[in-house]
Amino acid sequence: MRTSLPVVDHDLLALLRTDLIAARFTVTGVTEVLGPMASAALAREHRLPAERVTAESTDPCAALIRLFALGAPVDVSDVVAALPNTGIDGLLALRLARLEGDGLVATCDLRPYAADEHTWWVASDLSEIATGEPLAPDHVLGIGGASTTLAAWTPRRPVRRALDVGTGSGVQALHLSLDADEVVVTDLSERALAYASFNAALNKVSWDIRRGSMLEPVAGETFDLIVSNPPFVITPRDGSVPLFEYRDAGGAGDAVVEDLVVGLGAHLEPGGVAQLIGNWEIPRGTTWRDRVGAWVQRSGLDAWVVQREVQDPAQYAETWTRDGGHHAGTGQFEAMYAAWLDDFASRDVEAVGFGIITLHKPQTDREPFVDLMDVRGPVGPAMGATIAAGLDARVRLAEMTDDELLEVAWAAPTDVFVEHRLSPGSSEPVDVTVTQGGGLRLRVALDSYAAAYVGVADGSLTAGQALTAIAALLDEDESEVRERVVPILRYLVANGFLID
Repeated sequence: MRTSLPVVDHDLLALLRTDLIAARFTVTGVTEVLGPMASAALAREHRLPAERVTAESTDPCAALIRLFALGAPVDVSDVVAALPNTGIDGLLALRLARLEGDGLVATCDLRPYAADEHTWWVASDLSEIATGEPLAPDHVLGIGGASTTLAAWTPRRPVRRALDVGTGSGVQALHLSLDADEVVVTDLSERALAYASFNAALNKVSWDIRRGSMLEPVAGETFDLIVSNPPFVITPRDGSVPLFEYRDAGGAGDAVVEDLVVGLGAHLEPGGVAQLIGNWEIPRGTTWRDRVGAWVQRSGLDAWVVQREVQDPAQYAETWTRDGGHHAGTGQFEAMYAAWLDDFASRDVEAVGFGIITLHKPQTDREPFVDLMDVRGPVGPAMGATIAAGLDARVRLAEMTDDELLEVAWAAPTDVFVEHRLSPGSSEPVDVTVTQGGGLRLRVALDSYAAAYVGVADGSLTAGQALTAIAALLDEDESEVRERVVPILRYLVANGFLID
């Protein structure tokens, strides 16, 4: 279903903001009205629990949930009660709804969004659960799993200039507005930029909005922070699969993400950071580190990449065929499924990885570091802070000699624990691991020297002093102990097991 785009009218938007707040159409208010079960179901794009909860409710927030999230007709009197200042005429003038009999039907999706005590609203095209139809090729996505993942993993610190590449409806740009003096957003889709303009006005922020493909609109410009949830989906190019602007940029295979990784260095200030998510192909006989490692080597930047998920070609095809609103068992679904499998087979792709890519432009003339990690399990909630701290630690380590490393009095933070595994009846541990309760929630096996050091790392002694004492206690050669411990010490510092 194709609808008209929303209109920017600052006076009407001021009234709408007032009404949305008064109706508690916020993340907290919607959760309170729906309850945990219906809220979770709606997040998974299942509408029935939310329909049941809101059907008989007289709460103004419930009327707005039905109107903007579920795409259901809502009685005019209920909309007037929920939006008394905006009114029906205001909604029609903003092109957020249309009259249908005695009711009002939304022409776009409008959802509350929040982060760090800031409340926003994001308008986008109606979702499949609202229309009951497959998505249009120029569909503008709202708040999705990929966008919230990127937002959660992006380091937050004050910057002068920030760039959102492929902004879509502007979710990342809302976050950037909290940190940057100037925010530039780009997108090839005119429809997406219309929604981005509306969302900026609705949320009282200002962005420099530019139309064009990927980095083309910012040729010759540099930024302190670049974020991108790019159209990274690997899609067959033979015309058998619909191409959606929000997920398909036209490149074959994973070329879109590759080109972005390689090209970002020209747009980063020294010390600048780029944060993006993406897919990468893993051809048979290779590893994901081979493929992504080659990209980041060509970039000339520091790189820290965390692979979070791996799918085989069939899983990938199933995921993205369903994403467009098509369902298993139909002829179209099966044809697209087959096209994906054929496309991957043509390049001998064995698996597809998904992850988060953090890039940093060194400020000194040194060899860039490359850290490629595979972390599939649950992670802590504050990943942006983890990325910021981990990036700072890696930059520091890249510019620190081993002797300087050993001169620091490192200490383990409170969420780090050393675990000893014992056999029944034995006092000697079979193995020793160090674990962290937050961040990436890593577990690392330690040899006896490293275990001894971590056990005394409380900030009272430098690492060198501690290792001297450990070597003497174990009657071992001090230089050998240092040589064995320094590599694991660097790993522990990089990943937050040890701080100063």
